[in-house]
Amino acid sequence: MRLTFCAPCIFGLEGLCANEFKFLGLENVRAENGRVLFEGDFSAMAKANIQSRYAERIQILMGEFHAETYDELFEGVKALGWENFIGISDAFPVKGRCLNSKLMSVPDCQKIIKKAIVSGLAQRYMLSWFEETGPVRQVQFLLMNDRVSVLIDTSGAGLHKRGYRAQSNEAPIKETLAAAMAELSGVRANHFVTDPMCGSGTILIEAAMKAMRIAPGLKRYFACERWSCVPQEAFAREREEATDLIRKDASFEAEGFDIDEAALQVAEQNAELAGVSDRIRFEKRVISLFKPAEGYQTVITNPPYGERLLDIRAAESLYKVMGERFAKLPGKRYTIITPDDDFERIFGRKADKRRKTYNGTLKCQIYMYYK
Repeated sequence: MRLTFCAPCIFGLEGLCANEFKFLGLENVRAENGRVLFEGDFSAMAKANIQSRYAERIQILMGEFHAETYDELFEGVKALGWENFIGISDAFPVKGRCLNSKLMSVPDCQKIIKKAIVSGLAQRYMLSWFEETGPVRQVQFLLMNDRVSVLIDTSGAGLHKRGYRAQSNEAPIKETLAAAMAELSGVRANHFVTDPMCGSGTILIEAAMKAMRIAPGLKRYFACERWSCVPQEAFAREREEATDLIRKDASFEAEGFDIDEAALQVAEQNAELAGVSDRIRFEKRVISLFKPAEGYQTVITNPPYGERLLDIRAAESLYKVMGERFAKLPGKRYTIITPDDDFERIFGRKADKRRKTYNGTLKCQIYMYYK
């Protein structure tokens, strides 16, 4: 069965996600605002779930159509081939969002979409009632500018949940964003990476997994694996392929520093769960003692910041120290994410490249220094 899939991603990372899908051999890849579309079968779905570092989840795009009335919404949803994915006993809850449309009531849209799916399935199965006691098909919708996108989620928990972060510090960076920072920093199998404010270690762990080609979804399961329509061998085959790709011969090494001993303990536990603890050394150290290492070095960090005035002042004091310690030297690369628009001025020099994105709900920029 040939399907169209939708992979929501953090704004600003669409290009990275699209390039990743093309590298994985997925077909008809196209990037749009906040998402990447591709086509394929259930094997392609399994590959994207297991191997994508930047997508937030993988969804089946059931259909898209224009709707300004509840009748149009009902008929559009009913016409989609729900029987291809939802069995007689399967559960199919509905959730979604409405933006800039004539139909702006999310609860009402949920009810109409649920009713339309039931009506379509009732004609197919000759039933008027569905128990919904089986595996879940989470139906999702987005109604934006009067255009409806109707999807079924295949991932379950978001793809940023790799399975290694049992604990985190107070302001963790999302794994997908950390992986993107490693990619933008050009991390490769022979790199030496440092995070001088590493917190729970997410950036370093994602960098190590990238360098060693450890698939981010290799140690977790996905909602669609319980679906009767998905052949079990699809995921088994893709897991085997992902395992074969791991580079145990990579010479990658990393070091992480922080002033919080509890955070460092969590980082060590997370690295152990991720299978990269032998590649990363953690140590308690303040940023003012940072010194560039000899030879090539890639520094990637997410300095702490907040919204209270005192926090901002403290963060800006930190940026000044970073500017003094992150020396402009041959073989040194620095990648820093922050929501502070004054970062470059306080840091002391313009970035060689910048990329706008989001860290959670905060608008941020990734500043890259490599010249």
